[in-house]
Amino acid sequence: MADLPIHTIVFEILTRVQAKDVGRSKSVCKQWYALLSTQDFVRIHCSRSLVSSNQRVLLIDDLTCSVRPIISKSNDYGPSSIVTFPFHHQNNDVSILSHLNGLLCVCLNHTYELLLWNPTTTAFKRLSTPDSHGFYINNLDAVGLYVDADDDYKVLHIKRRSGVLGVYVYSREVDSWRNIPFITRQEYLSPHFNWSAGTFCGGTVYFTVCECWLGGTKRVICFYVNSEQFKDISFPPVPSIGMVQGHWHV
Repeated sequence: MADLPIHTIVFEILTRVQAKDVGRSKSVCKQWYALLSTQDFVRIHCSRSLVSSNQRVLLIDDLTCSVRPIISKSNDYGPSSIVTFPFHHQNNDVSILSHLNGLLCVCLNHTYELLLWNPTTTAFKRLSTPDSHGFYINNLDAVGLYVDADDDYKVLHIKRRSGVLGVYVYSREVDSWRNIPFITRQEYLSPHFNWSAGTFCGGTVYFTVCECWLGGTKRVICFYVNSEQFKDISFPPVPSIGMVQGHWHV
């Protein structure tokens, strides 16, 4: 090992170990810390982690948070391990809004704050700011977590406040929020429309937007992450009666 180049150790060996071990490896030296924090390392590590043996289920109840591995061969679960919340919370307080490559976007219900949280490494980042960015209101807001062409993890936050719709993007690399234009039908601003959580697939974040009554309008809002443009497309044909739910499956 002593004769191996640092680049080989980091990108050929450490990209294949568990995220918790990557976190420990960052304390070896400053050079390792810098390399393990690059977007290239994160991208390669995530791609190599997407195998069935690494799949886990995160369970949150009123008092505890635990993780159980999925045993694909037996269609069963392995023993659970307790995850300690690294941030202050109250009972039944943490809502998971979006997830991507093991990273969660969550809301603390008692403060309305948005957080990015990695349950494996326990690292987290508060997204709230003094100028009121990063606060989420249930049934009015929608959130989508995605990664752009530069491998920068971002949060798309759609906010409805008093008949005004604002769209904001948080960049993990830059660590700041900015507003982007949203041009679509004005009625989507109404609280009579429900927005789903965003689903990221193929460079696009998808939302379903549905009116709250039977037979109401149903549409799909697409956000193209690299151009930061929105598109409004039709919902798949559905029966004219009864309740219909739409969910993006990737």
